Amino acid sequence: MIKKLDELFSQFEGKIDELTNQADILNLKSEFLGKKGLISDVLKSLKDATPEERKAIGPKANDIKNDITKMVASKLTAIEAQEINEKLASNRIDITLTDNIKVGSSLGGGFHPRTLIQREIEDIFLSMGFDILDGPHIEDEFHNFEALNIPGDHPARDMQDTFWFHDPNKESDEKKHLLRTHTSTVQVHGMQSRKPPFKFIAPGTVFRCERTDASHEMVFNQLEGMMVGEDISVGHLIYFMKTILKEIFKKEVEVRLRPGFFPFVEPGFELDIKCLICSGKGCSVCKQVGWLELLPCGMVHPNVLKAGGIDPEKYNGFAFGLGLDRLVMMKYGIDDIRHLQSGDLRFNTQFKTF
Repeated sequence: MIKKLDELFSQFEGKIDELTNQADILNLKSEFLGKKGLISDVLKSLKDATPEERKAIGPKANDIKNDITKMVASKLTAIEAQEINEKLASNRIDITLTDNIKVGSSLGGGFHPRTLIQREIEDIFLSMGFDILDGPHIEDEFHNFEALNIPGDHPARDMQDTFWFHDPNKESDEKKHLLRTHTSTVQVHGMQSRKPPFKFIAPGTVFRCERTDASHEMVFNQLEGMMVGEDISVGHLIYFMKTILKEIFKKEVEVRLRPGFFPFVEPGFELDIKCLICSGKGCSVCKQVGWLELLPCGMVHPNVLKAGGIDPEKYNGFAFGLGLDRLVMMKYGIDDIRHLQSGDLRFNTQFKTF
């Protein structure tokens, strides 16, 4: 019986070497190892063997089964790899630039101006010791509103401002999830995952149900920032804000700090920048007032610290929200925010290319 098993294994080795199709290999495996396979037929006569013969035949049969299984798996892997390589070779695309494509032409690659600004800001904050965080676009009420000290009757919860999702497992009038309306949601995630002191920024896309015009879009980009520790003051906030603006514009820019109300900070401020489109004379971008709201900011409200699991009796901090799109408009003199979402390649090719 052992001789018969060796003969069957030799037959299997000879056959599998000739096969190049996965289906044929699986059929061959079934032919030898299946319930009605050749090896099973041999083992049926095991009942007629002596106890000594069984001790030798049993391990031998198991070894052959294991060897066949390994050979099948190895053969299938080799065939799959060969098929992938053949497909890659036949579909190969040369993505390198050729000599007849000029950098800066409509065929050349390029960065969106918002990407340029975001990368520049990230580098600046990294140099000052800040971390860079990210968060989900779809949020729940807790992270978008409640943890940021925004009560249920706040105007920001109005359907005109927020894109809500309805949970199909709940009543139709229950609003539980939404497209985040600000990157402040990342503040909550950041506080919950860190222990003070810490400082981080969080750039990202936000969504609001707004009427579009020269300075407003339904989908736009913000950059959230937060610093929490002991004895943080408004002076720290102003220092970082002025530093980032000076680094971006490569010059001193005129700013003003005025009181502002935001549920998640106390006190809250509006940091405005003199419009660089019209030099403060008044235009459609600044709504004819000469100033553009750029940096809502303030000292983090104690309720927000509590929601993030931080003791407001021991720690405090500041937070700010920077409008990336408006910053792009000021930096490059763009007079309509809708250009940023237009998808017009003629617009993008005006900026830096690779």
